[in-house]
Amino acid sequence: MRENTIKKILMILSMIIIPFVILVPVLWMIILSFTGEPYFLSDISSIDLTLEGYKYVFFNETLGYWGYLKNSLIVATFISIVVPIISSFAGYSISRLNFPGKKILPLVILAISMFPPISIVGSIFEAFANLGILNTHIALILPGIAWALPFGLWVNISYFSQIPIDLDKVALVDGTSRIKILFKIILPLAAPGIFATALLVFIGSFNELLFAILLTSTRAAQTIPVGISTFQGSYGEIIWGPLMAASTLTTLPLIIVTLYFQKYIIGGLTRGSVKG
Repeated sequence: MRENTIKKILMILSMIIIPFVILVPVLWMIILSFTGEPYFLSDISSIDLTLEGYKYVFFNETLGYWGYLKNSLIVATFISIVVPIISSFAGYSISRLNFPGKKILPLVILAISMFPPISIVGSIFEAFANLGILNTHIALILPGIAWALPFGLWVNISYFSQIPIDLDKVALVDGTSRIKILFKIILPLAAPGIFATALLVFIGSFNELLFAILLTSTRAAQTIPVGISTFQGSYGEIIWGPLMAASTLTTLPLIIVTLYFQKYIIGGLTRGSVKG
């Protein structure tokens, strides 16, 4: 009985502390975007709310916020389309077909993906420099796809594995080709998992900083995380109001989308982990 009580107390504390730790930085960011004063907590009575930070972001062309945002949307959208397509075909093949190395291939892919990006970004930089594609969208899309594919592959393998293989056998007996089985039977049933993969890949690609900051040096391809990290005033000072306003404008839509689609994300990621 005492053990159960302790578990309940720890559970309640976790439910209080974890949201607090997560929400406080977000609330601080939002409030600061309306004040522009990083030390507003030292004298709350003197808080003067203003929209100057948002005006600066919206109308100051030298800041380049909209260009950075456009680049992020292009890169993240392309990656979130390509990765689910490739991982769906690969996941179907591994979960349904028999071929040499079927069991070891996902493990090899997972092992390769565990290498930290910083360990290979130098080689990627040199290769892209030789190809002449630095400072382009393709320089961010290619490594983004490569890094997101293992995640998409494992999600789809686990999801496809829970779809009864008898459906394939019945369709094959009726003379249906593998391609038709995939598009007319398997993919519709696996749509929640594919959607969850696409959404999480989009969010991850949208927020990616390492490749973006090392493989781009001009605004032609720099994404919003890089752009926000370079926000400065006329004399090199940190412009807290616009910086936090831009961060709020970038972060809140992602939070809203994630909250709205959370049931699809959770369902898509957990169904593949449950037998039956």
